[in-house]
Amino acid sequence: MQPTQPMQPMQPWQRGQGVPQPWQGPGSPSMLASHADRERAVDVLRAGFGEGRLDERELDQRIARAYQARTVGELALLVADLPQGPVPLTSAVAPIAPFTFLPVPPPTNGKAVGSLVCGVLTLMTAGVTGLPAVVLGHAARAEMRRTGEGGDGLALAGLVLGWLSVAGWAVVLTLLVIAGIAGSG
Repeated sequence: MQPTQPMQPMQPWQRGQGVPQPWQGPGSPSMLASHADRERAVDVLRAGFGEGRLDERELDQRIARAYQARTVGELALLVADLPQGPVPLTSAVAPIAPFTFLPVPPPTNGKAVGSLVCGVLTLMTAGVTGLPAVVLGHAARAEMRRTGEGGDGLALAGLVLGWLSVAGWAVVLTLLVIAGIAGSG
């Protein structure tokens, strides 16, 4: 007597066995398959084999059927029982953003930002923040040369506004001294 093999359930991907179920995904299952579609299906099959979901004999059978498949629907049936399943392309691949491969700019120096803030505040504080703007601007530029940080324009703007404020105060104090000397004489 011959040992009987256990009856395996029929798979829809096996030709002549079972009734293949139509693929329900977007697009048409009767669309002709491309080489890329076949390679994607083979990749899904190999992943299923690597995870232990298919044995080697079944993998070989399905790969052979994948390379013989004429339509996307046939490929979908080959991988429908695997977790990654068919992933039809519904639209063109999105373009890569133009700035994707630009280098990351260096971080901005905090003292440079502080210099600019103090320089802008000289207008509202009657020049009181001019000296801190100058000190922070020079310190920031020296630090940026050493570390390669960004923000040189911010530090320079803070320096210009700070020096204008200091010069304004120098002019005011000079005029006060001249007026004091002229008034006492």
